[in-house]
Amino acid sequence: MLGVLQGFALILGVIGAGTLAARFRVVEGEQRRVLNNVAFYVATPALLFFVLHDSDPGIIFSPVILVTSLAALLVAGLFVLASRLWFPRDLAATTLGATCAGYVNSNNLGLPVAVYILGDAAYVAPLLLVQLVLFAPAVLAILESTRGNQRGAIVALGRAASNPIILASIAGLIVALIGLPVPEIVLAPIEMLGGAAIPMVLLSFGISLRGQRALQPGTGRAAVFVSSALKILVMPALAWALSLAFGLSPHEVFVATIIAALPTAQNVYNYAATYRRAETMVRDTVFLTTFASLPVIALIAWALGG
Repeated sequence: MLGVLQGFALILGVIGAGTLAARFRVVEGEQRRVLNNVAFYVATPALLFFVLHDSDPGIIFSPVILVTSLAALLVAGLFVLASRLWFPRDLAATTLGATCAGYVNSNNLGLPVAVYILGDAAYVAPLLLVQLVLFAPAVLAILESTRGNQRGAIVALGRAASNPIILASIAGLIVALIGLPVPEIVLAPIEMLGGAAIPMVLLSFGISLRGQRALQPGTGRAAVFVSSALKILVMPALAWALSLAFGLSPHEVFVATIIAALPTAQNVYNYAATYRRAETMVRDTVFLTTFASLPVIALIAWALGG
């Protein structure tokens, strides 16, 4: 559990540094978007290629990943239904709210959880692959289509497919599939650039908190609360139930439920900030789920860890 606490402390510390930077006017106003753009177009693609280039694509078909992916799709669908019934939003906001409900923080929080609670960092690698290779292109295609592109969803999907995040993920997956060695002279700068991705996203997130408190009236709190509840409470419950229904072993049930309880990934905020869609809703959901997930993960570890 100490590793999980350290992971949360690390994230909150960098977010706090961003808030202080805004407080003392080191970064003002729209300047934070420079961090988002560099993270989105340069650092995050480098990080994803580095993570995926030596991964084992075969484990993407494990039953745990099937369960967590299915749970993610179900809670995304539940958010869309709830939005249509109680708080109608435009296509971009609905898509991002649904993504917040099911897109888990499989990297900077998933890794310490996998190492210190699940006992193996490899548990989060398949989910990372699924989210980057399957979920992210669909989300980015929809966001692209909201930019006023009148040429249809196919063109929007093509533009999303040319996104550096997707290209880097596919390139890393291909390298892993064929076992192509990457020279150190090429890999070293990629690793260095990738190391800047998460800090830049977290700094930008912290800067965005300055000047507006989270969960302010009139900022779409209903969507935030529904998305957060689906992410932290409903998705783990669905993963647990699906695991039992599919006959997974007790350890696989434990792993799937813990992974499903991870908070919303900061990457979703990066997407929202880059496309300038539903930023406040996504920011507040990431903020709320990051805090709320810790006691939920602790409870699951206590209840199922034995």
